[in-house]
Amino acid sequence: MKTQLKIALFLIFTNSLMLLLFGGSIYYFLYNYSYTDFYKRLETRATIAAKYNFDADKINAEPFKIIRKEHLEKLSAEKEYLYRVENNNDLAEMAQKSELPMAFLKEILNKGKATRQMDETFFTGIRHESKNQTHIVVVSAKNYYASNHLLFMRNVILLGVLLIALITTYLSFFFSRRIFDPIKHITDRVKQISKDNIHLRIEEKKNDAEISQLISTFNDLLNRLETSFETQNNFVSNASHEFGTPLTSIMGEAEVMLMKQRSPEEYQQSLMSILGQAERLNQITQTLLYLAQTGYTNKRVNFEILRTDDLIWQVKEMIDKLNPKNNIQVDFSLLPENPKKLKVMGNRQLLSLAFTNILTNACKYSNNKPVVVTIASSDDQVFLAFTDHGIGIPESELPFIYDPFFRASNTRNFEGYGIGLPLTRNIIKIHNGQLQLSSVVNEGTTVQIRIPLAKIP
Repeated sequence: MKTQLKIALFLIFTNSLMLLLFGGSIYYFLYNYSYTDFYKRLETRATIAAKYNFDADKINAEPFKIIRKEHLEKLSAEKEYLYRVENNNDLAEMAQKSELPMAFLKEILNKGKATRQMDETFFTGIRHESKNQTHIVVVSAKNYYASNHLLFMRNVILLGVLLIALITTYLSFFFSRRIFDPIKHITDRVKQISKDNIHLRIEEKKNDAEISQLISTFNDLLNRLETSFETQNNFVSNASHEFGTPLTSIMGEAEVMLMKQRSPEEYQQSLMSILGQAERLNQITQTLLYLAQTGYTNKRVNFEILRTDDLIWQVKEMIDKLNPKNNIQVDFSLLPENPKKLKVMGNRQLLSLAFTNILTNACKYSNNKPVVVTIASSDDQVFLAFTDHGIGIPESELPFIYDPFFRASNTRNFEGYGIGLPLTRNIIKIHNGQLQLSSVVNEGTTVQIRIPLAKIP
């Protein structure tokens, strides 16, 4: 609220000051111009008055009077003062009769022209030489424009400043609320998020690009934090759980062998059992470390432009060597004609590992029934779908499929550790992609992957 008030006050002060300076400047220049122009108009009248009073005879004076009457606007309270001056006594007498300042009359006589303002009345006087005689002609009037129009303009400017201040106040609070309320909403929402509910996200605003970008940045940060927390928690909990079984087996086997003297065959059999458990422990350790690494930032991961169809073929060739009985089929019906729509920015090893995990599981849990890989593309994404006809996953267990070491209840007859799918999801996250899985028991499983296209000029 303090920030909104500061912005509102700043805008009110700035706009009002700018309007006041602008209006004041206009008023100042018009004010000066109106006075200068009015004095010139009085001087013109004084000159004409001198012409038809002292230079022209009665016959020639009439045209001057007609011109003045028809073409010169009658000024408010307009008066003429006509005097012949022979000495200073005449000036004193003139000052007494006209009630004009003596200094004003002397200035006219000495300089030939002078102006003076007395209250609301303006005076312009000229010295006129005619027929070897000196005359002083003074014309006075009230400046209606200055006293009324400029006053009206001044009031309009002051009223405009007030109205602009009120409008600016309203608009400032209105737009500041539009700007700061979403930020306050984001702040309040972020305050609610802690390590216990880090899955919460801020709802994005569709009509505000800047706020949406800010929210998207926050959500991306929360995604990375959530992944890091999950990785840490999973590593600690799963390591303590999964390491327990092989270690207990190794220690138990060693203790049994040390209880009494054994035959070479028994020692050999025991060592083989210990070696098997040690290999299992080593595999679990490597897998956990790999899963932990993919859960952190991708700054250390080298990316390059890759074609997804090439990766699929490479993974298929590798699986053909390991499992010749597989029945993997690649569907070309939706393949885009433009090869650029198959290229993504990614890490070859990680994406190969992700696709290998999906296809290996599909072949394993379907007993090598047909597995179809479909590749399609839009203007900004590559779509990959892996469909098998295997045992499927019970619907009640689908929420737990991304928990490391979780295995569905119908997979007891198949070997595995339950790490492949969580690892694959982390890899797809690193590539800013999405992974969705749908499954029906005894009908099969479909894994859909979306990865943004590489930006190629």
